[in-house]
Amino acid sequence: MALTTLRLRAPALRLSALPRASTTQLRAASTQQPTPPPAESPVEPLTHYRITLKRSAISLPERIKGTLESLGIHRRLQTVYHEHSQINAGKILRVKELVEVHNVPASAVRTKTEQRHERKAPRGYAVVGSRLDQSL
Repeated sequence: MALTTLRLRAPALRLSALPRASTTQLRAASTQQPTPPPAESPVEPLTHYRITLKRSAISLPERIKGTLESLGIHRRLQTVYHEHSQINAGKILRVKELVEVHNVPASAVRTKTEQRHERKAPRGYAVVGSRLDQSL
């Protein structure tokens, strides 16, 4: 008899897949040690959530607005970064319909100032071409 697997829709929150089986099979599966990843892969661990507000919170209850404010999100399409923790995961689950969440490594975390500088155009100007050069 093959075990079917129930996959939860929140992989960004580190929720693992649970097999549909009897209680004794679940207990046996929970006592098994997880296999470590291969040593040759230099993959950086995902330690932070990148949270972007995709839907507006206008006309939603104050509890939802308060949750967004506690995450540090104040306007639509704003992106914030938070470390993986149970508290942050719970906040994200309360507003999951409004936000987009991605797991990112610590090297991808950007402060507000860094995000602002990435959006800004470079100062000054550059001459791309001149009609004077083409006419000669």
